[in-house]
Amino acid sequence: MRLQTDLLDVDRALTRQVASRIPSGVAKALSAVEESAESSKLWCGAAAAMAWRGGVRGRKAAAAGLVAMVVAQLASNGLCKQLADRPRPPAEWIPHDEVADRPDSSSFPSGHTAAAVAFTAAVAPTWPAAGALCAVPTALVAVERVQSGAHYPSDVAAGAAIGLAGAWLARRAPALLLRVLLH
Repeated sequence: MRLQTDLLDVDRALTRQVASRIPSGVAKALSAVEESAESSKLWCGAAAAMAWRGGVRGRKAAAAGLVAMVVAQLASNGLCKQLADRPRPPAEWIPHDEVADRPDSSSFPSGHTAAAVAFTAAVAPTWPAAGALCAVPTALVAVERVQSGAHYPSDVAAGAAIGLAGAWLARRAPALLLRVLLH
């Protein structure tokens, strides 16, 4: 119980700091990035660009990113959100009106962050430059989810962990499946 109280205290302090210290111009840019990531539009667009301009490496990176993103979204939105019924951060923690435009689903975990991290982490080993470029909007999405009041920082951290696991699984699944089938 003490750990849960400590986590809530850290979540409260970080949420208030992030929500109140980001200048409004930066907050608008964060919102624009989040809007482009809504329904995975940003990551699908990045995958299309990689496949179109990146040759074989670009197609491999795009495919890995898309598979990882789907795995992470299924885990975060399809499973974890259904099991964890965590309310969104209290509106009084958020000193701006963006808090009125939050989803009604469980706060835990951040599905946006899970998808972004999964895509980026799966792309990076195949095409490091593309992974580095994707890391910028990934970080912005994670910050925006806290800044807007949609998620606690711990929701974003859990989403990032799910995204990393999704990328690992997407990149390793073919070899693991082959190993199981051959033995």
